[in-house]
Amino acid sequence: MMSKQSTIRFACFPRTQPPPVFISEVIKVFKSHEGDIATHDNLNSLNSDGVLHQLRSDLVTLGFEVEAGKKRNQKIERPVFFGEDGVAEVRYEVDAYHVKWKCGLEVEAGRGWLGNAFYRDLILASLMVDVDHLIVAVANQYWSKAGGKDFISKDYDYAKKLADTIYSHRRLAFPYGLTVVGY
Repeated sequence: MMSKQSTIRFACFPRTQPPPVFISEVIKVFKSHEGDIATHDNLNSLNSDGVLHQLRSDLVTLGFEVEAGKKRNQKIERPVFFGEDGVAEVRYEVDAYHVKWKCGLEVEAGRGWLGNAFYRDLILASLMVDVDHLIVAVANQYWSKAGGKDFISKDYDYAKKLADTIYSHRRLAFPYGLTVVGY
C-alpha cells in the first residue's frame, strides 16, 4: 500500500547552499500536523494564529520561543536598535525564535501573499539582531472570494518565486538564509 505524499513543501535560499541542518526538524513538525493545517482544499480555514497554535508545543520542544497570544507579554520580540545603557529601544515581533539556531519563524495565512505579509516579514527580519535564518510558512493555496467568485491564491508558489528572484539577483542581498514552507 502506497502512503499518501505530503502536501508540505519547502525551499531554502540561497539555492547555492544546502539547507541548515535544523530545517529537517522544523519540516517534521509541519508534516506531523499536516492533517490540521494543510490548505490543499478549502475545508481548512485556520488563520495564522490557529496554525501557530497547532505547531506550538512541537516548536517549543525543538527549542523555539513561541508567541503565546496577542497580549504584549505573550509576544516574541527581537531587538533592532540599542540606546543608552544598552537597552533595546526598537524591537520587532516574530512568531517564534530559536536562540541557538538564530532562526526566526513567521506563520502567515490569508494575508501571506495577497496582504503583502511575506514582503513585510523579509524586510523586518533583515533588521532584527541575531536572525541568521528566517522561516516563513505560507498557505500552499489560499481560498477566498473576489467579485462573488471563488479565487485561489497560490501563496507558496508566489513566495518561492519571489525568494528565488531576490536570492538570485545581485542588486539586493538579505543578511540571512531563508526557508519558505508551504502548508
